[in-house]
Amino acid sequence: MMNNIIQTTIVIVFIFIIGAFMSFIERKALGLWQDRYGPNRVGYFGILQFIADVIKIIFKEDWIPPFSDKKLFCLAPIISLLTIFLSFIILPLKKLFFETDLNNVGILFFLALAGLNVYSILFAGYSSCNKYALIGAIRASAQSISYEVFIGLSLMGLVSISGSFNIMNIIEYQNQHLWFIISQIIGFITFLISGIAVTHRHPFDQPESEQELADGYHIEYSGMKWGIFFISEYVNIIFISILIVNLFFGGYLNSNFPSFLWFIFKIFFFLILFIIIRASIPRPRYDQVMKFGWKYCLPLNLINLLITSSIILYYNT
Repeated sequence: MMNNIIQTTIVIVFIFIIGAFMSFIERKALGLWQDRYGPNRVGYFGILQFIADVIKIIFKEDWIPPFSDKKLFCLAPIISLLTIFLSFIILPLKKLFFETDLNNVGILFFLALAGLNVYSILFAGYSSCNKYALIGAIRASAQSISYEVFIGLSLMGLVSISGSFNIMNIIEYQNQHLWFIISQIIGFITFLISGIAVTHRHPFDQPESEQELADGYHIEYSGMKWGIFFISEYVNIIFISILIVNLFFGGYLNSNFPSFLWFIFKIFFFLILFIIIRASIPRPRYDQVMKFGWKYCLPLNLINLLITSSIILYYNT
C-alpha cells in the first residue's frame, strides 16, 4: 500500500515537472524558429525559467470574481487535473520503471476520461459569468466532443487487428509484427490531427484565441487555478505523445537500445513535432475546424475501418 502511494506521488510530481519544463522547451524552440532569443535570463541558457514561472504562479493572488459561481469556478480546474492524471493509469509503465497494473479496457478508459474533461471546460466558462469565457467554453466543448469521436474511430482499426483494448497487448503485437504506423497510416494521421484538436493546441486553439476571445474559457482565472489549466495543456501533449508512441510506433520495445531511452526518444520527437506545428501553421476559423473534422476526418476513419475489417474478414475466412 505504502509503495503504491510513493510510486503514485513520484509519477505525479514527475509529470508536473515535465509539463512545466515543456513550456521552457517550447519557448526556446519557438525563439529559434522565429529568429529571437527566447527566455535566457534565469539560469544558464534560461534553463531555470520554468522554475521561476512556477514560483511566480504559486505566489500570485488566487482571485475569484465576486459575480461568479464560486463552487463550479473552483471545481473546474480540479476536474481538469484529475482527468489528465487518471489517464496515465492505462499506460504500460511496469516494464519501464514502475510496477502498475494495466486495465484490459485501457483505450475505452482513456476515451471515457477524455469525455469527462469537457465538464471542466463547461464549468469554467459557465461559472465565470463572462461572455468571452462562455463562448470559449462552448467552442472548446463542441470541438472536444467532435474530435474525440474521431480519436475513437481512428483506434478501432488497430484494436480490430490486435484483438485487444489493452495497450500492453497492442505493443506486444507490434513487436511480433509490424508497427501500426505502416498498416494504419490513415488512423495515425487522423489520430494525430484529432489529438492536437482535443488538446486545443495551435492551430486548433480557437477556444482560447486571444484575437477573438481574450484567452477563452479561463479568462477570469488567476494564480494556481490558471496554472492548473496551463500545466494541464502541456501534460495533455505529453500524454497524447505517449499514446502515439505506444499505439503506432511499437512503444518501448526494442532489441538494440535500452527500452527507457528508446521510449523517451520517440516521445520527445512528437513533442517537438507539436511545437513545430504551432510555429509553422496559421490558425483557421472555427467553422473551418469543425467542417474539416466532419467532412474529412470522419469519412477517412470510416474508410480505414471498412478496409481493415474487410482484410481481417478475408484472412479469417
